[in-house]
Amino acid sequence: GRAVEWDAETGKELLTQMLTMDEGAAKLGELALIPVNSPINNSGILFYSTLFDENASCHVAMGNGFNNCVENGINMTNEECRALGINDSMIHVDFMIGTDDLCITGYKNGVATPIFVNGEWAD
Repeated sequence: GRAVEWDAETGKELLTQMLTMDEGAAKLGELALIPVNSPINNSGILFYSTLFDENASCHVAMGNGFNNCVENGINMTNEECRALGINDSMIHVDFMIGTDDLCITGYKNGVATPIFVNGEWAD
């Protein structure tokens, strides 16, 4: 996916600068579904480090994707990974989106399947 519109109550100029930094900056680089009862969230600690804090909440990242997320991607060139659809950008910025009442529904062939219900994996 690619962000085509954005807004912010504060910092819109910075967000615009970030999302227009290069061709891949406005593209989805990561999507992580983290249940509300994750160990990091349950610890109640705010680490002030995205590498830890992002694991307390569902999040999306704009910008660079990860080569090691595809089979044998760690052994592929960047060009081979890009050909598989992994985004390339000089940035990777996470946005936390999880909530206690988050519900996510996936659709395949028009059939709805609950993925998350009230912040937890659906049964």
